[in-house]
Amino acid sequence: MPYKKFAKLTPELSRLSELCIKNDKIDPELYSKFEVKRGLRDISGRGVLAGLTEIAEVRAYIIQDEEMVPCEGKLFYRGIDIEELVGGFISENRFGFEEVAYLLIFGELPSKKDLESFKDLLAEYCTLPESFVRDIIMKAPSSDMMNTLARSVLTLYAYDPQPDDTSIPNVLRQSLQLVSLFPLFSVYGYQAFRHYKEGQSLVIHQPQPEYSTAQNILHMLRDDSKFTQLEASILDLALVLHMEHGGGNNSTFTTHVVTSSGTDTYSSTAASLASLKGPKHGGANIKVTQMFEDMKKNVKDWEDEDAVRSYLTALLKKEAFDKAGLIYGMGHAVYSLSDPRANIFKGFVERLSKEKGLDKEFKLYSLVERMAPEVIAKERKIYKGVSANVDFYSGFVYDMLGLPQELYTPMFAIARIVGWSAHRIEELISAGKIIRPAYKNVAPHTEYVPLEERD
Repeated sequence: MPYKKFAKLTPELSRLSELCIKNDKIDPELYSKFEVKRGLRDISGRGVLAGLTEIAEVRAYIIQDEEMVPCEGKLFYRGIDIEELVGGFISENRFGFEEVAYLLIFGELPSKKDLESFKDLLAEYCTLPESFVRDIIMKAPSSDMMNTLARSVLTLYAYDPQPDDTSIPNVLRQSLQLVSLFPLFSVYGYQAFRHYKEGQSLVIHQPQPEYSTAQNILHMLRDDSKFTQLEASILDLALVLHMEHGGGNNSTFTTHVVTSSGTDTYSSTAASLASLKGPKHGGANIKVTQMFEDMKKNVKDWEDEDAVRSYLTALLKKEAFDKAGLIYGMGHAVYSLSDPRANIFKGFVERLSKEKGLDKEFKLYSLVERMAPEVIAKERKIYKGVSANVDFYSGFVYDMLGLPQELYTPMFAIARIVGWSAHRIEELISAGKIIRPAYKNVAPHTEYVPLEERD
């Protein structure tokens, strides 16, 4: 049972909260006065240069006559266009997660022999310590799988005979183990929640060493362990597209910041998980799915463009769904004209929607993708283009695959642990300085007042 004292909001807490609000509110004009790049980005969305990396490149503009000109979005993994990478393994009817993980972590594409050895190593690491499932995952199950994932990662520290060794061989060993174990932590955590909190049957399937990561996720998640080739291939594609996105995204930057302090792999990973959990980062696809569920309830004819436009306008005016004023899945901190991941994903999503008999839903997604930028441009002052991002379609894919919403963000984490691992190793090898940006204090200096003289 929940510890109810944690949730008790007292009048004293309300008073103290008002004190925080009163004394922690910084005048927004000061950010302009001191030229602070809020969010470490300028007004056009370009990030402040904070480091160098060879792992991934996100391209959203080109320079012409010393001016930034938006271009179609591009994403490169170790210098290779993501479209070429995906095209390579898709054309050969292979799963790509393991191959691309090798590329990101080791910096080059594997030979056939190297790839098979790497798969064998990941399969070998895909084993939890004895009684870990019973003693750690099954006890105190949570409805939040990201917290379950973070707890499992931090607990693994106690089972590691060399947890604080930050030598590259040891960090590599820890990283590959985490890549292998993230699917187990996530799926088993959900199965424990489903059993203890929702009264469902407890199903724990052991991973199969001959399966790919995507196949094992579906195998472990489904009671009957059955899945189609298309289902596994699209989940594999989703993992590849979410695997890495440059050093500046919030969770990967967290990896660099925390790693620079010299801390252990498990603490660094838990910090990145905490970042990814946020709805402004990894939790966005859940919001997209929930938004569409609300849209389908409130728009009777999904092909009526006027009705859909009215709903999208209501979203922006904080009159629909969660009244946050957002069209979830539209826009990106970096991309303006297009998100290459969404472009790659869309064709495969259409194929899966046909297999699942959800053509009508896919057409609604496509209609919103086309109309939302027009509505946003009309209602808001924007400094760069707006397009669908990868989260726009990933939630729809997970829904069609029968994944519970509790696992949407963990799916992101299962992919992104590869990128975090690559960046952690790069930081340890190349950086050497603790990351410490400046904050300017804008509070006036005041005299100390003795206790007896205070109001």
